[in-house]
Amino acid sequence: MDRTQHKSSAREIFRLAWPTMVEQFLQTIVIYINTAMVGALGEKASAAIGITGTTTWLLMSPAWALGVCTTACISRAVGENDPRLVRSYTSQALKVSVVLSIIVTILTLTLSPYIPGWLGAEKDIQADASRYFSLVCAPYLFNVLNIIFSAVLRGAGDTRSTMNVNLIINIVHVIFNFFFIYPTRTISILGLSFDMFGFGLEVAGAGLSTAITYVLGGILMILSYLKHPILHSKGDRLFIKDNDSLKYMIAMAIPLVLTRIISSAGQVVFTGLVASLGTTVFAAHSIALTAEEAFYIPGFGMQSAAISLTGNAIGERNREKMRTNSRMLMIISSSLMAVTGALLFIFSRNMMTLFSPDAAVIDYGAAALKIVAISEPVFGLSIILEGIFNGAGDTRHPLIYASLSMWGIRILGTYLCVNVFGLGLNAVWLCMVGDNTIRGILLFVKYLRTDLFSLSLKDQPSL
Repeated sequence: MDRTQHKSSAREIFRLAWPTMVEQFLQTIVIYINTAMVGALGEKASAAIGITGTTTWLLMSPAWALGVCTTACISRAVGENDPRLVRSYTSQALKVSVVLSIIVTILTLTLSPYIPGWLGAEKDIQADASRYFSLVCAPYLFNVLNIIFSAVLRGAGDTRSTMNVNLIINIVHVIFNFFFIYPTRTISILGLSFDMFGFGLEVAGAGLSTAITYVLGGILMILSYLKHPILHSKGDRLFIKDNDSLKYMIAMAIPLVLTRIISSAGQVVFTGLVASLGTTVFAAHSIALTAEEAFYIPGFGMQSAAISLTGNAIGERNREKMRTNSRMLMIISSSLMAVTGALLFIFSRNMMTLFSPDAAVIDYGAAALKIVAISEPVFGLSIILEGIFNGAGDTRHPLIYASLSMWGIRILGTYLCVNVFGLGLNAVWLCMVGDNTIRGILLFVKYLRTDLFSLSLKDQPSL
């Protein structure tokens, strides 16, 4: 493969990846602002939001899995130049989304009063945690529609529309946070003082702001899809009966769903184990998890491109294109995350001070961030390989490796560190690093030993 072809591959990767990186950067900034706003209320408010975070991930896992599956299927259909199949895959994803949303919404609203207590939250934060959880889960349908239609657009190579929608909803989120979280207060700007209205809802205000932006995001993403000239034409039916497409998507999605559920369930158990270390340590843990998210942006931005490019190359029946793109994706992602890892290590304390004024929380969190920073390049490789496997339709091996590393290393290791050896947060984060590292190594070895291109064509049904 000559240099010109490598440059062409790199340009295509960045064309797809940079809007996703910007989108995730914007989302991360909003998460940072939200964390800082709530953190200003004290460690109990931070813990109230953090305690149900992993449960929310668990409940969103089927939707995220369906989104990955949708991107892979749409990109393959686009590679085959089959508009009918593109619309059919979109319709099947929408059907599953509606059914899933009805079930999850009923479940979350019923169990929200009990979940914080089950997770080990201290009694004085349980009411706020329950209220926040119910608010962010109530608009589940709109959140899922945002995910699915965003996945459809990405599969078609349109990552700018999703970036634009998220730019709008992130700005709205920050504005709503400003009014919903804080009470009416006097603000001074350039020597001028005036009263700024606020509802003063604190933790509940953060939840309400998030819920409103979920609704807005879902509506705007649907409109972006309807305006897309390739994906949707006037008169197209929204629901199409196509059992073959539905069965293929479900067969591909089941391992993805299980991967998300098993990993997210592990995160829930992981959260419970860390919560037993006390509110201060758990607040540091939650804030550190938030602080490191910005440093994952290159990897997850590239993962979206990996899914789309892999599916597209398979649809085109172009083995060399798939091989070149995969190599370039791994090299670029690992290199970028090596840089972000170094920055995270150097500025770990500065990151923690953005979100909390508490000295103990800062000390605990900064030490944890230094630990995870070292593993960033391998984690970047893991993220890309997962995208390549998923784009090729092999969703089984990521399931196996994620299950083994999550439960065999992170959960078992954390349980032993906390309950047997009496160790603290640093040991817990070493277990987390071990999980990410082993998963990356296993995926890389499997990638070297497997012809994903031939396997994907063999497994693909006649459509």
